[in-house]
Amino acid sequence: MRWDDNIWLDKWIHLVLFLVLVFLWCKAYITKTKKVFIIITSLSIIYGVAMELVQQYFIPFRSFDYADMIADSVGSIAGYFISVKRFVNNH
Repeated sequence: MRWDDNIWLDKWIHLVLFLVLVFLWCKAYITKTKKVFIIITSLSIIYGVAMELVQQYFIPFRSFDYADMIADSVGSIAGYFISVKRFVNNH
């Protein structure tokens, strides 16, 4: 067992990358509303699932991993909440 397996480094990387992906798309979008952010988050989650399917069926020596999909989704949702708190005007 490698040292990075003990801390699930791969899953943390997935989480952080998808958090940043959602955050930056939300920041870049002109209309900063929860509805738009939900769409961005949903598309990010779909992208994460699609990439796992692509790895399974189209890329040799790569495999499908449910844990990666969960990390991608958690990162996307965290990015959503951070973006809402930072960008949506809650007057």
